[in-house]
Parts: sequence; structure tokens; C-alpha cells
Amino acid sequence: MLLLRRHLLPLLRADSPLPARIYHRACHLPFSTSAPAAPFSLEAYLVAACGLDQAQARKTAQKAFDEASKYSKKKASGELSHSRLHSASNPDAILALLSNIGLSRADIAAAVVADPLLLRSSPKNIGPRLLALRDRLGLSVAQIARFLLVGSRHVRSCDIVPRLEFFISFFGSFEQLLVVMKKRSCIVGYDLERVMKPNIAFLRQCGISVRQIAQLNARVLGCNPERLKELVRRAEELGVPRGSRIFWQAVTVVAQNTKEKVAARLVFLKGPLGCHESEVATAVSKLPTILGISEECLHRKIQFLINVVGLEPQYIVQRPALFTYSLEKRLVPRHCVMKVLLAKGLLDSNRSFYTLVQYGEEIFKLRYIDNHKDSVPELADAYATACGGVAFSIPLSAVELVISDCS
Repeated sequence: MLLLRRHLLPLLRADSPLPARIYHRACHLPFSTSAPAAPFSLEAYLVAACGLDQAQARKTAQKAFDEASKYSKKKASGELSHSRLHSASNPDAILALLSNIGLSRADIAAAVVADPLLLRSSPKNIGPRLLALRDRLGLSVAQIARFLLVGSRHVRSCDIVPRLEFFISFFGSFEQLLVVMKKRSCIVGYDLERVMKPNIAFLRQCGISVRQIAQLNARVLGCNPERLKELVRRAEELGVPRGSRIFWQAVTVVAQNTKEKVAARLVFLKGPLGCHESEVATAVSKLPTILGISEECLHRKIQFLINVVGLEPQYIVQRPALFTYSLEKRLVPRHCVMKVLLAKGLLDSNRSFYTLVQYGEEIFKLRYIDNHKDSVPELADAYATACGGVAFSIPLSAVELVISDCS
């Protein structure tokens, strides 16, 4: 340990903008026996050794102790030993290991901020794992630095390399795996042989592509294999067959909602729409994600589409994508534009509202805002106002006011 410090301290002193004596005080190394060492301060250590500013160091230190306390209740010894954050010894060793594989001081600081418990991980465990990322997987220093931002806790807790080898092969590259991990880093933490491999093989048998698997909720990917089979059966009961391009969405919906909640949502949809059960079932089979929308949100959208836009319930249920668009940021503002252009005679009366809401924002603004800036110069401001999140309620007084100002 003393040898590590001898190698580490000159490096940190040379790279640190802070005076050397501040670093010594933060680490509290006993260079003199004439005065007792002050208590170790993790916050001061983060400033001196990692170059964090005071506010960032305070926040990171607090996060470290909060997480350490939480895990210590479950595990009183071993890798999560609470004492490892009460002296510079363990953090010094971890910083030396990170530096030895080529990480810069900035890279190390970013990794520590992302996962402060890295400083109290076991050097004898994490050292070989870090080397394996470079020597066995062939990751570059830059790739290791990026991986630690999302996967550091897995390096602390398990032999991560075999799992990474599997997922890199499955997703096609390290870069693709990193994209997935930024959204659901926990996938590399599940048991590879008993959970992940069987689940992925089964999902592929169901016709779910690699790209779709990458978008699945972690609770689907990491659930018990028998539980996954039950989810697939429930997804089929929604009328979405295996092999369908949206089957993965149906699996996600049933994973996030109980049987009772799904049944209640189906019953609810029949009410305000006044449609038969078969019509609602058809809508769900086309777009199962509508079952994940809250009843309040569905009700407000249905009221708007029927009472303000004037659409028939059967028309709406045949186009369930209407339920997926934001009321305040898409449906209401675009209806406002449609009303203005119709009033000015600048829009074909046969053009449907559904067509207008399907366009992406850039194309919509080009076709229906920018193309009419000479005829209706105030339309752009009216649209921006409507997109600003003006509260919607029936009657749509705010939008009517905007429309009247433009007319």
C-alpha cells in the first residue's frame, strides 16, 4: 500500500492545481509524528485527489455515505465494508488502479462522481477486472472510461467480462451495448446462464428482434424465465400474435400492468368512446401501448377529439395512434393551426386532422407554418403559444382566443 502511495502522490501533485499541503491534509498521511492527524474527510479528499469543486465533492461524498449505509444494512462485511471510506488507504489504491490502466484524472473523477462507492471497492477484486476489460475484451482506454460511467457498480460486484463478451456478441458491438446500458445498465447484472441467456433465446423464438430486445424493459429481460412465458401468453391474449412487429410492445405493456389493470383499461375505453368490445380489442391489437396510458389522460384526449375536433368514436378507435400524441404539445396546437388555415382558405377542407398530427415537428412547421408566413405572419407565434403548455380544458377557451387573434 505504501508503494502505491509513493507512485500515486507525485502523479496527483503534478496534475493537481491545488497546493500539495492541501492534498496531504485531505489524505491525512502521517508525515510528522509531532502533531496528531485530523479525521479523514472524504469531501476534502475528492477535492484534492480527484479535482472536484467543493459543491460537487460535497454532493458526491454524501451520495457515497448514503449508498454505503443502505448497502451496509444488507451486507456488514466484504466488498462493501463501511470502513473503507474512513481513510485514504482504499481510495488511494483504487485511484492507482484506474490510473495504471491509462485513465486520465478527468476520466477518474467522472467515474467517481458516477459511482462514489467505487472508492471503497476491493482492490484485489476490481484490479483484475479492470485489466480484463483492456486485455481480454480489448477495450480502449476511452471505451473503459465510458463504460465505467454506466457499469462501474457491476465491475465492483461481479466478474463482468464474461457477461460483456456475451452482450457485445449479441448486440453486435461494444458501442451498441453501451447505448443499451445507458438506458438499462442493469441488464449486465442479471445471472447470465440462468436468466439472460434463456430469456433472450425465448424472446428470439417469439420473433422479437435483437433491436426490439434492446428496447425491452429491464423487468422483462431480467425476470424469471417462467414468468417471461406467462407475460408472452398474456401478450397474445391482447390479440397481438408472436412474430408481429409490435409483439415486443405487448409484452412490455403486460409486464408493466397487472391483469386487473389491463382489464379495467379495456372496460374504460369502451365507455367514453361508446364502442363495442371487439372494436376496442382491435385498437389494442394495433397499438397495445395505449393500455399504458392513464385513464385521466385518455379521457381528456377522447373529450378533445370528439367535442372539439369533431371526430367520430369509430374513426378514433380505428386510429389508436391518436391516443399516443401529447394533448398540450401536439393535438391542441395543431388543431389551432388547422382552424386558422381553414378560416383563411389556405387548407384543403378534405385534409384530415389525423394527417396533420402524424407529421414530425420539423416537416409540420415547414408545410403548415413557414409556407404561410406571408399570408398569416402571426401564425408562428400563435403556434408557439399553443405549444407552450397552455392548460387544456373544455371549452378550449385559450385556443379559441389564439384562433380569434389570428383570424
